[in-house]
Amino acid sequence: MEWTISFLSDQQLVVIQTHGVADETSSLEMAKIIAKTMAEYKVMRCLIDHSAIDSVSGNVIEIYYRPKELTEIGVPSRVKIAEVVPPAHNEHFGFLETVCRNRGFDFSTFNDRESAIQWLTK
Repeated sequence: MEWTISFLSDQQLVVIQTHGVADETSSLEMAKIIAKTMAEYKVMRCLIDHSAIDSVSGNVIEIYYRPKELTEIGVPSRVKIAEVVPPAHNEHFGFLETVCRNRGFDFSTFNDRESAIQWLTK
């Protein structure tokens, strides 16, 4: 998976736009970059827009351990993360949302960017 990263200063959001194949290795690398960028801008809100991904690989065990990996790389649990996902991948990202919330992360998935930004900024 490839991504671009930007910062919306007016909304105090780090924004990631992804494309390609979402897999465990690239998504963990992306998480490291997100954590670093959020610390750099001193913000706790992030929008990850996966609306242009081609496909998702990974299994339930990888998803289950993702919150632990996020903690290990220094992502604070007080972050607020919204992910925009294509409806075809709702099940995969819905499970990720559940395990992240169960581990204390304020994490939610959406099918459109506007709803995600609205949730992040309230």
